[in-house]
This record gives sequence, C-alpha cells and structure tokens, in this order.
Amino acid sequence: MEHNGNALVIGVSDGIGREVFRQLVESERYKTVIGVSRQVRQQAGGDISSFVKGAQLIQLDYGDESVVADFCQAQQSAGQFTRVICCCGVLHGQSRDGTDLQPEKRLEDMSADKLSAYFSTNTILPALWLRYLLPLVTGHKPADISFCSARVGSIQDNRLGGWYGYRASKAALNMLVKTAQVEYQRRAKNVAFICYHPGTVDTSLSKPFQGNVQPDKLFTSEFSVGRLLGLLASVCPEKGPYFIDWDGKAIPW
Repeated sequence: MEHNGNALVIGVSDGIGREVFRQLVESERYKTVIGVSRQVRQQAGGDISSFVKGAQLIQLDYGDESVVADFCQAQQSAGQFTRVICCCGVLHGQSRDGTDLQPEKRLEDMSADKLSAYFSTNTILPALWLRYLLPLVTGHKPADISFCSARVGSIQDNRLGGWYGYRASKAALNMLVKTAQVEYQRRAKNVAFICYHPGTVDTSLSKPFQGNVQPDKLFTSEFSVGRLLGLLASVCPEKGPYFIDWDGKAIPW
C-alpha cells in the first residue's frame, strides 16, 4: 500500500483526540501517525503496546510556543504531512494556571482569569500550530488541517446566549482558521482547513451537560471521529475553509 504522507494528531490524551489517533493508525494509510499531548505518559501511555509500527506518541508541552516551533522544525525531515487534526480544547474544570472554569450563565459569571484561560487553550494553542505547520503540510499531495470547533462558536447561530468564554474563544478560533486559509492559498494551495463540530460526544468534556441531550444525539467518539474522517475525503482547498458539523452540514460563521 502506498502511504499518504504523515498524519499528526494534537491532543491525544483523552476523548476525541485519542480516538482520532486510533482510527488513523488502524487505517494504515500513513507512513507515520504522530500523536502529541501534554499528558501522554499519564493517560495514553497504557495503550502504546497496541499501536502498530509507524505510530508515535509524544509528550509535548505545546503551551510553550518555542516547543511547538522546535517540534515542527524537527519534523520537516519526515516528509509531507497530509492530515493534521487538532483536538485540544477546554469547557470546564481547572485550567493549567489553576483557574476554575464553568460555562457562564450570566454576565456576572465572567472574569478576566476565566476568559484568559478559555482563550489560552481554545484559541491561542491552535493558533501556534497554524503558524508553525506551514512547512510540514506544503507539498504536491493534497493536505487538510482540522480543528475541533463548536456550533456555539457561530456568531450567527446564537439564540441561547451564555457560555461567554467558550463561545468567544471558539468564534476566535474560527476567525483564525478562516484568515489562515486566505494566506495558505497564496503559500500552500494544496491545504484545506476545516472547523469541525463533532456534536455532543460522550467524553469528559461534555459529561456535566448531557442531561438534556436526547439519547440519539449523544454520540460515541468512534462515531463522531468516523464521520469527520469520512467528510475529509471530499474537502478541497478551493472551497475552504469549512465550518461543518458531524452530519456534513455547513454551520454559519
């Protein structure tokens, strides 16, 4: 089988990212599948023995820009990356600096610390990868870069309000991706960008908010990731960037 370049999964410690990594490895389509996480040893290390040759799990503190830059520089000798999927994100819990996060229900719930924490993970981290991935994905083969976004990041499709930090940080991510597609079209015409809404997936990220979700709308990671990979088979740079959901339907920016 001819390999379709290399693949990179950013954020493989849990949930969707871990499943993306598994499905890409099992496809056997890639020369190498690299999964990076800030906690790979603690959470994903137990599964290393089940991964085939050509798969790599790397612990990487990608909150540090210099670490991202050095990693991308080191990977240039590996050949072109044709698929990159970024799954890092935060909705609730505790941020790296100890800030307690919970989606805001009213204006009084907002604070500078909470907003900063949301933007740090949901917007700034993906933006760093946007900057440094360019030489890795540029080449003669078609390539795509996907980011786990959210329907609540749509400015137009916002009727319920609330969730200020999460909504704003995902909307900002969408804008960064849309802007990067313009520049990539000048510098790397082979690359398509995708902002993907996976639906409500049964992971730790959505666990506190599943009570009002209909059973047929609570997806497994296997299902949502499978839908994403299926949709990526038909994307093209000229029509990007895409903001789509698990069903392939366009979401208004």
